[in-house]
Amino acid sequence: MDSARDTSKKERVVIGWNEYIDFPEWKITGLKAKVDTGARTSALHVDNIAEVSRGRVRFDVILHRKFTDRRVTIEVPVVRRAYVTSSSGTRETRYFVNACIRLGSIEKLIEVSLASRGPMLFRMLLGRKALEKDFLIDVGHRALATVRPLRKKKKKKAKVAR
Repeated sequence: MDSARDTSKKERVVIGWNEYIDFPEWKITGLKAKVDTGARTSALHVDNIAEVSRGRVRFDVILHRKFTDRRVTIEVPVVRRAYVTSSSGTRETRYFVNACIRLGSIEKLIEVSLASRGPMLFRMLLGRKALEKDFLIDVGHRALATVRPLRKKKKKKAKVAR
Protein backbone atom coordinates (compact mmCIF):
# COMPACT_ATOMS: atom_id res chain seq x y z
CA MET A 1 0.00 0.00 0.00
CA ASP A 2 1.21 3.50 -0.83
CA SER A 3 2.34 5.20 2.40
CA ALA A 4 0.94 8.55 1.20
CA ARG A 5 -2.53 7.01 1.10
CA ASP A 6 -2.24 4.91 4.26
CA THR A 7 -5.31 5.79 6.35
CA SER A 8 -4.05 3.95 9.44
CA LYS A 9 -1.75 6.87 10.24
CA LYS A 10 -2.97 9.73 12.40
CA GLU A 11 -5.41 12.17 10.89
CA ARG A 12 -3.94 15.34 9.45
CA VAL A 13 -5.27 18.75 10.42
CA VAL A 14 -6.88 20.69 7.57
CA ILE A 15 -5.63 24.28 7.41
CA GLY A 16 -6.39 27.24 5.19
CA TRP A 17 -4.02 29.23 2.99
CA ASN A 18 -3.28 31.47 5.95
CA GLU A 19 -3.42 30.74 9.67
CA TYR A 20 -2.54 32.26 13.05
CA ILE A 21 0.56 30.67 14.59
CA ASP A 22 1.61 30.57 18.25
CA PHE A 23 5.20 30.34 19.50
CA PRO A 24 4.53 29.07 23.05
CA GLU A 25 8.17 29.13 24.22
CA TRP A 26 8.55 32.71 22.96
CA LYS A 27 5.17 33.79 24.45
CA ILE A 28 3.92 34.91 21.02
CA THR A 29 0.30 34.21 20.07
CA GLY A 30 -1.73 34.81 16.95
CA LEU A 31 1.05 35.69 14.49
CA LYS A 32 -0.44 35.83 11.01
CA ALA A 33 1.27 33.32 8.69
CA LYS A 34 0.88 32.49 5.01
CA VAL A 35 1.01 28.82 4.11
CA ASP A 36 3.55 28.61 1.28
CA THR A 37 3.99 25.20 -0.35
CA GLY A 38 6.37 26.82 -2.85
CA ALA A 39 8.88 27.48 -0.07
CA ARG A 40 10.90 24.60 1.37
CA THR A 41 11.63 26.30 4.70
CA SER A 42 9.66 28.69 6.86
CA ALA A 43 10.65 32.35 7.20
CA LEU A 44 9.94 34.76 10.05
CA HIS A 45 10.10 38.56 9.81
CA VAL A 46 12.61 39.89 12.31
CA ASP A 47 14.56 43.08 12.98
CA ASN A 48 17.80 43.93 14.81
CA ILE A 49 19.50 40.57 14.22
CA ALA A 50 22.76 40.31 16.14
CA GLU A 51 25.06 37.43 16.93
CA VAL A 52 25.50 37.82 20.69
CA SER A 53 27.94 34.99 21.32
CA ARG A 54 29.36 32.08 19.44
CA GLY A 55 26.35 30.15 18.19
CA ARG A 56 23.62 32.42 19.63
CA VAL A 57 21.58 35.14 17.99
CA ARG A 58 19.26 37.86 19.36
CA PHE A 59 16.48 39.43 17.28
CA ASP A 60 13.16 41.24 17.51
CA VAL A 61 10.04 39.51 16.19
CA ILE A 62 7.80 42.14 14.62
CA LEU A 63 4.27 41.17 15.64
CA HIS A 64 2.24 43.48 13.40
CA ARG A 65 2.79 44.87 9.92
CA LYS A 66 1.44 48.35 10.66
CA PHE A 67 2.40 48.72 14.32
CA THR A 68 6.12 47.93 14.18
CA ASP A 69 6.59 48.94 17.82
CA ARG A 70 4.79 45.70 18.76
CA ARG A 71 7.75 43.37 19.09
CA VAL A 72 9.29 40.67 21.24
CA THR A 73 13.06 40.23 21.72
CA ILE A 74 14.25 36.62 21.46
CA GLU A 75 17.67 35.04 22.05
CA VAL A 76 18.23 31.46 20.83
CA PRO A 77 20.95 29.15 19.49
CA VAL A 78 21.68 29.24 15.75
CA VAL A 79 21.03 25.91 14.03
CA ARG A 80 22.83 26.89 10.83
CA ARG A 81 23.62 29.70 8.40
CA ALA A 82 22.85 29.25 4.73
CA TYR A 83 22.37 31.08 1.46
CA VAL A 84 18.72 31.58 0.56
CA THR A 85 17.31 32.86 -2.73
CA SER A 86 14.23 34.98 -2.05
CA SER A 87 11.14 35.08 -4.27
CA SER A 88 12.52 38.29 -5.79
CA GLY A 89 15.66 36.41 -6.84
CA THR A 90 18.14 38.00 -4.43
CA ARG A 91 20.58 35.69 -2.68
CA GLU A 92 21.44 36.36 0.95
CA THR A 93 22.89 34.61 3.99
CA ARG A 94 20.34 33.89 6.70
CA TYR A 95 20.38 32.50 10.21
CA PHE A 96 18.21 29.44 10.88
CA VAL A 97 16.82 28.70 14.35
CA ASN A 98 14.54 26.06 15.81
CA ALA A 99 11.16 27.22 17.06
CA CYS A 100 8.26 25.41 18.66
CA ILE A 101 5.01 26.40 16.93
CA ARG A 102 1.39 25.64 17.66
CA LEU A 103 -1.09 25.50 14.80
CA GLY A 104 -4.53 24.30 15.77
CA SER A 105 -4.09 21.14 17.83
CA ILE A 106 -0.56 20.45 16.55
CA GLU A 107 2.55 21.60 18.40
CA LYS A 108 5.89 20.88 16.74
CA LEU A 109 9.50 21.99 16.45
CA ILE A 110 10.35 23.53 13.08
CA GLU A 111 13.33 25.24 11.49
CA VAL A 112 12.80 28.92 10.69
CA SER A 113 14.95 31.33 8.70
CA LEU A 114 15.22 34.86 10.07
CA ALA A 115 14.41 37.34 7.32
CA SER A 116 13.48 40.93 6.63
CA ARG A 117 9.91 40.77 5.32
CA GLY A 118 9.08 44.43 5.97
CA PRO A 119 6.95 45.19 2.91
CA MET A 120 5.22 41.79 2.96
CA LEU A 121 1.66 41.35 4.24
CA PHE A 122 2.46 38.30 6.37
CA ARG A 123 4.98 38.25 9.23
CA MET A 124 5.68 34.58 8.53
CA LEU A 125 5.76 32.06 5.72
CA LEU A 126 5.06 28.47 6.69
CA GLY A 127 7.02 26.22 4.30
CA ARG A 128 6.70 22.59 3.21
CA LYS A 129 9.07 21.16 5.83
CA ALA A 130 6.90 22.59 8.64
CA LEU A 131 3.72 21.31 7.02
CA GLU A 132 4.75 17.75 6.15
CA LYS A 133 3.14 14.81 7.97
CA ASP A 134 0.72 16.94 10.01
CA PHE A 135 -1.33 19.19 7.72
CA LEU A 136 -3.51 19.23 4.61
CA ILE A 137 -4.16 22.59 2.95
CA ASP A 138 -7.54 23.78 1.68
CA VAL A 139 -6.52 26.73 -0.50
CA GLY A 140 -10.11 27.92 -0.81
CA HIS A 141 -10.31 28.96 2.84
CA ARG A 142 -8.50 30.98 5.49
CA ALA A 143 -7.80 30.07 9.11
CA LEU A 144 -9.53 26.70 9.30
CA ALA A 145 -7.48 25.47 12.29
CA THR A 146 -7.18 28.75 14.18
CA VAL A 147 -9.27 31.77 14.99
CA ARG A 148 -8.26 35.36 14.54
CA PRO A 149 -6.91 36.66 17.85
CA LEU A 150 -9.00 39.26 19.63
CA ARG A 151 -7.32 42.64 19.77
CA LYS A 152 -7.80 44.97 22.68
CA LYS A 153 -9.84 48.02 21.76
CA LYS A 154 -8.76 51.42 22.93
CA LYS A 155 -11.15 53.03 25.36
CA LYS A 156 -12.81 56.16 24.13
CA LYS A 157 -12.36 59.26 26.20
CA ALA A 158 -15.54 60.49 27.80
CA LYS A 159 -16.72 63.86 26.60
CA VAL A 160 -17.26 66.41 29.32
CA ALA A 161 -20.24 68.75 28.90
CA ARG A 162 -19.33 72.37 29.48
